[in-house]
Amino acid sequence: MTKDLLGRHRAVLPDWLALYYEEPLELTHGEGRHVWDAQGNRYLDFFGGILTTMTAHALPEVTKAVSEQAGRIIHSSTLYLNRPMVELAERIAQLSGIPDARVFFTTSGTEANDTALLLATAYRRSNTILAMRNSYHGRSFSAVGITGNSGWSPTSLSPLQTLYVHGGVRTRGPFASLGDEAYIAACVEDLRDLLGHTRAPAALIAEPVQGVGGFTAPPDGLYAAFREVLHERGILWIADEVQTGWGRTGEHFWGWQAHGQSGPPDIMTFAKGIGNGMSIGGVVARSEIMNCLDSNSISTFGGTQITMAAGLANLNYLLEHDLQGNARRVGGLLIERLRAVAAQVPAVREVRGRGLMIGIEITKPGTDEADPQAAAAVLEAAREGGLLIGKGGGHNTSSLRVAPPLSLNVAEAEEGAAILDNALRSIQ
Repeated sequence: MTKDLLGRHRAVLPDWLALYYEEPLELTHGEGRHVWDAQGNRYLDFFGGILTTMTAHALPEVTKAVSEQAGRIIHSSTLYLNRPMVELAERIAQLSGIPDARVFFTTSGTEANDTALLLATAYRRSNTILAMRNSYHGRSFSAVGITGNSGWSPTSLSPLQTLYVHGGVRTRGPFASLGDEAYIAACVEDLRDLLGHTRAPAALIAEPVQGVGGFTAPPDGLYAAFREVLHERGILWIADEVQTGWGRTGEHFWGWQAHGQSGPPDIMTFAKGIGNGMSIGGVVARSEIMNCLDSNSISTFGGTQITMAAGLANLNYLLEHDLQGNARRVGGLLIERLRAVAAQVPAVREVRGRGLMIGIEITKPGTDEADPQAAAAVLEAAREGGLLIGKGGGHNTSSLRVAPPLSLNVAEAEEGAAILDNALRSIQ
């Protein structure tokens, strides 16, 4: 049955639509931190639909909220007042840390970043954007144009002029050998030099932890130091929290807070986890930035009642059960367990991350050269052992991505680490 579905998939869907595994999976249902495929095989899910299933599969509180809302009204567009949308916007504005915040809902992180770019370029009257090397911001025309990862950027055409900045990958590049303070200073000096060669950009967009790039991150405080330079010139800071938001990193509710010494971002984007599988994205910005557009706009499907009901229920569960704290505690245990395994596997260059956002970089033993075949082999071996994980990387890197639902318990973390232990040893 799966082979038949795969044939039908290939007959009608684009060739560039990526599928995991040599024999792709059809997932049919899930519960908690587990999913099942069409053959009845059960898997521990350490990727959560690319970090979208943030709390748990089939979370009763979210399922109930969606069902009840569907029985009333599913959708009306933003042309009408929408109580669930207002209520979720109020909660997010308060949690964002951005003063006098306004919230606009979209259907995805791509659309959220696209909107943030629209706001920044309109507000600043500039189409020049600063972005980080190794970054990923979505698959729309403008988002692809600022993505600093060639594996996910199919065209060089763009409505924007993009300039790429050093700093997103701590252990690679020309400054990797420096200590943290010197690393930040070198990146700031590079930014200052870059700004001396161009007209003033609209904004810097940055993921606090790069997602598709393999869960890489700079030292804490880099973007705070960048912000001081940007603020001198009126350049905006856009924090892309599509993957890092909602407490996933454990230590902070938002990734930008690790770089908050110079204040919050001017614009923040979010998506993925807040919907727990429902299609929600959005932008938070100071009122004068959000309100700078001088023409009408709407969102047909952004903020629809059924997705807002899901988001409210999911956010309430997240906060009431302190899943940020759980991510810190259980994630800390998991990363130390994986580092102990990695010390015995020469192909593992680095285990990095924080909270329940962990990257395992795979290289050819004894070198810094990426080994995507070995990474794919670990992915397959983990699946055979009953564990689903992700992969990523860019510019001669190959990484495995580990990002379970934030309700992961200690026993499940130990089980997943044991499966990854076997999978990593299988490539020796």
